[in-house]
Amino acid sequence: MLQCSLVTGSEGMYNITAEIKKQVEKQNWKDGFLLIYCPHTTASVVVSENVDVDVKADILSAVSRAFPKNEDYLHYEGNAHAHIRSTLSGVSVTLMVENQKPVLGQFQGIYFMEFDGPRTRNYYLKFIPTP
Repeated sequence: MLQCSLVTGSEGMYNITAEIKKQVEKQNWKDGFLLIYCPHTTASVVVSENVDVDVKADILSAVSRAFPKNEDYLHYEGNAHAHIRSTLSGVSVTLMVENQKPVLGQFQGIYFMEFDGPRTRNYYLKFIPTP
């Protein structure tokens, strides 16, 4: 298992695609499955549009409208909106790796989603080779 880190702002979608590709190559992971796991309860990892920057803005706007910060949640720390967003977007992504490259669609990228920053965050990579 490999640990990676990033520093985030208050909220956002951080493109980690290049870092993932770099690690796959550096670790010499040829063919198999790559699990990307976020160990935080107020952040997540997703695969999404990687070309039109407006899609990121639309996604962040939609989750903010659906789960606003200022709702009357019961969670005493005041960040229930971030927990809900993380739960619904998911804390892991599994990708195929072929010929030492993550398999992604033409317009796909891998994003770390921050809902309760700024923070220093970690995510983990676990490669499972196939014969």
